[in-house]
Amino acid sequence: MIIVTTRQMQQMDKNTIESFGIPGRVLMENAGRGAIEMLSEHFDLEGARVAVVAGRGNNGGDGFVIGRYLMEMGVSVSFFLLSTRDRVQGDAGANMDLILDLLAEHALSQFIEIPDKDALEAVTEILLDHDLFVDAIFGTGLNADVRGIYRDVIELINDSDKAVFSVDIPSGINADTGAVCGVAIRADATATFAFAKAGHILYPGNFHTGDLEVVDIGIPGHIAKAQSPHIFLPEPHDIAGLIPARAFNAHKGSFGHLLVLAGSPGKTGAAALCANAAMRSGAGLVTLGVPEKLMPVMEPMVVEPMTTALAQTSSGGLDAAALDDIITLLADKAALALGPGMGTDSGTQELIKSILAIASVPMVIDADGLNCIAKNPDILATVKAPVILTPHPGEMARLTGKTTADIQQNRMETARNFAEKQKVILVLKGAQTLVAYPDGAVFICPTGNPGMACGGMGDVLTGMIAAFLAQDLSPESAALAGVYLHGLCGDLLAEDHAFGFSASDMVAGIPQALTTLLS
Repeated sequence: MIIVTTRQMQQMDKNTIESFGIPGRVLMENAGRGAIEMLSEHFDLEGARVAVVAGRGNNGGDGFVIGRYLMEMGVSVSFFLLSTRDRVQGDAGANMDLILDLLAEHALSQFIEIPDKDALEAVTEILLDHDLFVDAIFGTGLNADVRGIYRDVIELINDSDKAVFSVDIPSGINADTGAVCGVAIRADATATFAFAKAGHILYPGNFHTGDLEVVDIGIPGHIAKAQSPHIFLPEPHDIAGLIPARAFNAHKGSFGHLLVLAGSPGKTGAAALCANAAMRSGAGLVTLGVPEKLMPVMEPMVVEPMTTALAQTSSGGLDAAALDDIITLLADKAALALGPGMGTDSGTQELIKSILAIASVPMVIDADGLNCIAKNPDILATVKAPVILTPHPGEMARLTGKTTADIQQNRMETARNFAEKQKVILVLKGAQTLVAYPDGAVFICPTGNPGMACGGMGDVLTGMIAAFLAQDLSPESAALAGVYLHGLCGDLLAEDHAFGFSASDMVAGIPQALTTLLS
């Protein structure tokens, strides 16, 4: 599914009106007509009393079109304008005038202006005496906190526990970030126009949207395609198509040899989880390189992956002295996973700097690998091979010099800007993990759940993505497939356990997730 930003949608509307001569009023009519179809499918309108609560902009105009169709269907409709009639202009004003002309013929309908709090207090009882609210207060252009009577009305509607149908987006949701602008409608269903918006998909906007349906309003296809970069919500068939079928005569050499560099004292589990996840995700061979003194601990923890001892720092992490051995190891490898539990000693930092400058195979960098890069971000400019970075918000904050709160406030722009600037693929982990490409495209992962909020999950993800790299998927496809499958694995576990499952459970569940996806 393609998702667009507010700016892109506004540009598409503008281009359609100016280049094709399709009037804005026709687009508004198409929007209202499509929305009424969804409204009729989702709610029982027989005998229902419907309140169309409208702002004075185009979102209100869409609401007027919906209300007009309801009137023609014989439904009892009341219109509540959160302004005065004289302030409603343009296409919205024209559709409001149609409503006013029709009122004389529809005894069941009324039109009430609510310009201020006094007016709201006078009609609150009337407003709440309805079965269904059509929310047409704010559209996708909202970017400031909701105040005044708008806030009061939204709170009244939410507190009423009546059914709510939102037009384009629940009023109060930022269409680009999903953030609540002070207060926002909690809708049971939302009809959006032309394309879904990021605010419908991203938390917390997704929890306010309810059932979402996209209404075709007549935007020409080539105008839509001209808007880039796009945001995407991948669907199961999209991901299944990324994973190549296995030939009957395939062997372990057909699916790549992955090198994993990970582990330090106290973090052996990170290394084991990463290597084992890679095996479960289909890598033909996995070699795990760990600090030499960890070998007696690591070997019982990994059965299928091979292990090799490497030079270590005084505190037990991988050291720069291991570089020559690592170069030799990389000679026949298809991909590299770097970072889980490695530590951040100066020797480890120097090692990572050297690997980035020398390695020619695609790589995934996570955890301490990211923390080492954060101490010297300029080293990303020396990279010769494709790089996938997989930070959680805290690691992303260290990479960018921002706070975690800054990162979380606008995850999508943060991920996109970093990927474009550094020419890397960025996987920004969290609720609805984002995969950002260097060309500006961003994918929002629809899989995953809160039960996955525990230690080791990122190590598993690193192994999964690296395994797909080893199997010769493009770096973009490997990142996307790994993230989606990782979340799907968690979702399958959550069917039996809401939480309490572990990263080791995830590793064991990867084959079932693959089977589910490919079936």
